[in-house]
Amino acid sequence: MDISAQMLIFVTVVDQGSISAAARSMGQTPSAVSKQIGLLEDQVHYRLLNRTRTGISPTQEGRDFYEKCRAMAEKFKEAEAMIHNLDGIPRGTLKVASTVAFGKSQLIPALPAFMDENPEVQVALDLKDREIDLQSEGFDAAICFAEQRKNPDIVVRRIMQSRRVLCAAPSYLERSGVPKSFADLPHHNCLRITGNSRRNVWNEGNQNNCEGFEAQGRFEGNSTDVVFRAALAGIGISRLPCYMASRKFQSGELVQIMPKYAAPSTDIVVMFPEKRNLAPKTRAFVDFLVRRFRKVQDCQMTG
Repeated sequence: MDISAQMLIFVTVVDQGSISAAARSMGQTPSAVSKQIGLLEDQVHYRLLNRTRTGISPTQEGRDFYEKCRAMAEKFKEAEAMIHNLDGIPRGTLKVASTVAFGKSQLIPALPAFMDENPEVQVALDLKDREIDLQSEGFDAAICFAEQRKNPDIVVRRIMQSRRVLCAAPSYLERSGVPKSFADLPHHNCLRITGNSRRNVWNEGNQNNCEGFEAQGRFEGNSTDVVFRAALAGIGISRLPCYMASRKFQSGELVQIMPKYAAPSTDIVVMFPEKRNLAPKTRAFVDFLVRRFRKVQDCQMTG
């Protein structure tokens, strides 16, 4: 084994904190790793590691040498990643997060087409409505509302614009009557999103600064999907994305209230970490989403 390989082993040993842990991570035996460290010390004519029963620690010379070796190891990893991505074929596990409503009603029905286009990609999907930290949680991409992006270093691509409509089940309207104007809504059972006061403010116009009120009622759910199900059950009036409600208008399960009402719209985006060399699997997924949804009107989407 040449000295460059031994230097990479030395970096792994220091990073792992023990020879046995380093050996496991590299699929080698502890004796083989220990031998290579010994040969490396012979090459540089310095003892690099202090060995004790509880583990290892670098000597002063070892710490200085480690910094140089670590820089080389990082360059090696960059080169290795570049080589692996040279063919440009998307492969590996794609870890994706999505808002619950969009994930259930739109993303999952679209995934067969994406997986047919990319047969070497495995998809791991996590549905959640909270803010996602891509880097700390290890996601390759996350689908969310544009206003959920908090980290300016995260790259965002717009998938589609989502507009919202007011609706309720016929059973609720039979019991409580049909609101004729926006001013009637505070007197109805309005369905709320748990812990999200901003999304519970219903504005009269199509701008966020238009006059509005905070929806109040006897039911709240922790996701738009929960509120959607509650509206279908006849619990109250909800403000839902058009892509969720439009097919239910056609079937008669929901009735649109005040069709001329124009709630503030929002963008649905896909977020992904800013990297020089975006993994082919992530790039393929982002491009697929843009192709799939950008030119489709939200009222024409899967119901």
